[in-house]
Formats: sequence, C-alpha cells, structure tokens
Amino acid sequence: MKVSFHGHAVVKVETNGKTILFDPFITGNELTDLKVEDVKPDVIILTHGHNDHVGDTVELAKRHDALVIGIAEIADYLGAQGVRTHGMSIGGAFEFDFGKVKLTPAFHGTGFIDGDGQIVYLGMPAGVLLTIEGKTIYHAGDTAVYSDMKLIGERHPIDLAFLPIGDNYTMGPEDAALAAKFLQAKQVVPIHYNTFPVIKQDPNKFIDLLEEGNGLIMEAGDEIEL
Repeated sequence: MKVSFHGHAVVKVETNGKTILFDPFITGNELTDLKVEDVKPDVIILTHGHNDHVGDTVELAKRHDALVIGIAEIADYLGAQGVRTHGMSIGGAFEFDFGKVKLTPAFHGTGFIDGDGQIVYLGMPAGVLLTIEGKTIYHAGDTAVYSDMKLIGERHPIDLAFLPIGDNYTMGPEDAALAAKFLQAKQVVPIHYNTFPVIKQDPNKFIDLLEEGNGLIMEAGDEIEL
C-alpha cells in the first residue's frame, strides 16, 4: 500500500483500489500539496472536530460519496448535513471492507466553528489505529503524551506512526519522542508542525531525540510503500 503525507495532519492511504484520507485540511493549509478538486477519497477518517482537521470533509464526502468515520458526535453532526458517516467511540473497533479501524484516547480538545461563528462541541478527540493487509498505521491525532501509549504499542504492533510535534496545542518534540518510545513503532513520522507560527518546530530535533533511530521526515507529497 502507498502512504503519503500532505502537510499538517493530512495523511493518505491507497490500497486495494481505495483511497483513505485522514483529517483533510486542504483549503487554507499553506503547507499542503493537495487541491480539493483533485482529491477523490473513498473514506475519510477524522481524529477530532477542530476546523484544521475536519477541513474540507463535507465537500469531499458529498462529491465522492465518501464514508466519514469518526467519534459519534462528529458522525451525527456531519450526518445531519447529508454526509454518509459511521460513528465510533474511544476503545471501539470496527471491521470495514477496506480494513479495521480502532479509536484510541487523545488528550486534546474538540470544538468546530460553524458558518455562523458558533462553536459546536464534537465529542472527544481520538487517535486512530488503521489495520490493512496485516500492517497497522497509527495516526495519533492531536494529543499530549500519556503513559497508556505503552499499552497501545504492546497490544497493537505498529508499522508506521504519525505523531504531532508542534507543541502549544499538542506535545512537542521531547514528549513526542517519549511517545515514540512508548509505542515502539517501526517507523515514526512527525506531523502537525509549522502550519502556524505558534506551532513552529524543527522536525530534525524530534528525529535526533529518537533512541531507536526510526524517524522519517516527510514533506508534503512524499509517499512510502508499506
């Protein structure tokens, strides 16, 4: 399968004729290489309800009849807008036709600013374990480091992990390096940094802190075979 990074927290997985898109923040994302009109997802997975993660979900889902997977409150909110959804909750897993999705805890917030400028609460934030073709990808979403990441790594051997390093809103390089140690992923990619001035970071600092030497910096558009 092909896994690619597209700036901020946008990750794309292509396998078995399916395109799975995580947190499609494209419009307004100066670091992405994607254009909304060129992206054709079959599935969209949302880690939480902030605008820089929900992004272009509604437009993409309606245009391509994509299934949107996320916390139940996000599913209810988007479902009311005519989007096809599947709601889940922390700790729950579901076998889809493309693979297995399990939601993990994430220590963060979640509130979507709608078109009227009102903040809509969209449930708990989450991380995502996506298992396809015997490989497991972990998208941590926006989170602080927490000790139960050890359990995630022990119970779900991870081939590729995407971890936020931006600080201020999420863990920074030092805490993300500790998270990587807890998770014991075969390969770790930093995300959620440099999009805004307040989350400016040098990803090399994170890579240098990894004891296992398993870090990989991906620029927008870079892809790897898993």
